[in-house]
Order: sequence, then structure tokens, then C-alpha cells
Amino acid sequence: MTPTPLPAERPRRLRSTPAMRWLVTEHRTHPSDLVLPLFVREGIDEPVAIGSMPGVVQHTMDSLRRAAHEAADAGVGGLMLFGVPSVRDAVGSAATDPDGVLNAGLRALVEEVGDALVVMADLCLDEFTDHGHCGLLDGRGGVDNDGTLVRYQEMALAQAATGAHVLGLSGMMDGQVRAVRDALEGAGHTSTAVLAYSAKYATAFYGPFREAVDSQLTGDRATYQMDPANAREGLREATLDLAEGADLVMVKPAMSYLDVLADVARLSPVPVAAYQVSGEYAMIEAAAANGWIDRRRAIEETVLSIRRAGADVVLTYWATELARWLR
Repeated sequence: MTPTPLPAERPRRLRSTPAMRWLVTEHRTHPSDLVLPLFVREGIDEPVAIGSMPGVVQHTMDSLRRAAHEAADAGVGGLMLFGVPSVRDAVGSAATDPDGVLNAGLRALVEEVGDALVVMADLCLDEFTDHGHCGLLDGRGGVDNDGTLVRYQEMALAQAATGAHVLGLSGMMDGQVRAVRDALEGAGHTSTAVLAYSAKYATAFYGPFREAVDSQLTGDRATYQMDPANAREGLREATLDLAEGADLVMVKPAMSYLDVLADVARLSPVPVAAYQVSGEYAMIEAAAANGWIDRRRAIEETVLSIRRAGADVVLTYWATELARWLR
């Protein structure tokens, strides 16, 4: 006689219909969980397609405004803006120019969407330097950590003056959160939040992004971005940023570092963000274009995996499209 199975031996009962699966699903993605990264480029009259990122463009100010409206209409939670200047120098002067492309773009977004979306600013020098590094260089060609912090403070004040809600500190300089927080508090920008890119790895998956911002980098950033082999170090970096006053912390990239993301999410008392970076986007788009995977399912599944690992906020180039699917 076949023994009667115990209830615990029949988990398939909860997978029997779409309605049942939806009822008991453990994790969901909502449009408001998503942040759309955007690029605005100086000196162009029409949006410029980014070859390695199909569907993503370098925006004009006008098309940037339209993209912001589309994101807001779809229910996206926020926008992260990167600037692509026409002129670069050793200290990234355009990053602190009130009329420079990034600060002008931030003002345009704040004017266009107000408080309907969270407007985030990328606070880093790499797009603005003629050497492509995230900070100032010392006499030996290395990155000057403490000199860079002064530039970050100047950038923070310029970006806060645009009305940006969140400053995304992506440079991976030691002490950057405290330095920026001190500058903001000292200037009365007490409501401006700081998103610390706490665990940002030196990864191969940034390749398409470098095309998107016309990066001048030769070599890599391994002396200040994290070693892909190190997981505990990600926790250490996040702990330091939390102690310095970060309002949110970030793990980047997302998909190849879900273990780090899960560890940081368990530790963090503040919201945790994760960035589905350009290379992750490009891989899925390329595979889908070749008919090798189902594009929509792959997008939904990968973003859900990032949420499942513990991200409260997901930066993804599919934010607007995905938000429309989710509504």
C-alpha cells in the first residue's frame, strides 16, 4: 500500500494555477522600486544611440525632459543622471560648473518632474576628467584620495544647488560620505540625501557604460574599486559608509554580486540599492536579439532576482519599459 503523503511533500499544490502562484509569491517588483539611469550629452541636437546598449541614448536637454515624463507616467521611482561634457581637463572642471551639462540637466529634471520622481545625481569625476579616473591624480599618476574629497565636496554643493534630491557617490574614495555630508550640512542642504556606492567592484561589466560617457580611461580602476574576489570587503565598505552617515547604500554590479547584495541587505538599517549595469543589460539585449532567450522574461527574472537578494531599489536601463509591464 502506498503511504499517504504528508502535506509537506506536496509543495506543487501552491503552483497549480497562475492565481495561486501570484497569491503566494514571496517577492514582487513594483514600478516605484525602479530607477532609470540617463545620459545627457553636451553639444548635440538629436539623441545619439549607444551602439553597445541597444535602445539607450545620449540625450539632448529636450529628449531628457521627454524621457523623464515617460518614466513618471510609467510610475518609475527615480532617475539617475550622468553628464557627458564636450571639454574635459585634469580636475574635471565641468563637474562643478553651474551651467555644465550635468548640473543643467539636473535642473531640467527637477523643473520637469518636481517631486513626482526622485532626481539623483552621479557624483564622480570620471566623466569629466581627461584621464578618465574618478579622482585627481597625484604626481606619480595615482589617485589622490584626499584631494579628490575636496572636489567631491564642491560637486556636492553644485548638485545640491540644482535641487537634486539624492547624490550618488560612486567614486569609491575613502571618507567620501563623511566629506560630502559635512559639506552639505555646512551649507544648509540638510534635506539632500546621500547614496553611497559602498560595494562597487572593478568589473568587466562596465564596458558599454564607458562608451555611453565617452570615457577617456586607459587601464582600470582596480586601486580604488573593489576586487571581484572579495565579498567580506563589501560588508566592510558598507559598514564604514553607514557610520559616516549614508542615507542609502549601493552594491554594483548587481547580477554577478547577489551574494554581496544579500549580505549588505541583512546588515543595513537603511535602504539598499543595486545597479543592473551596462554589461548586464547588453548581454541580455544581445542574446534576445539572436533569439537565444525570451527578452521580457529575462528582464523580469533578472530584476526580480535582484529584489529577492535584498535590494530595495534597482537601477536598470529597462526601468520605464519594465514599469509599464508591471502596472
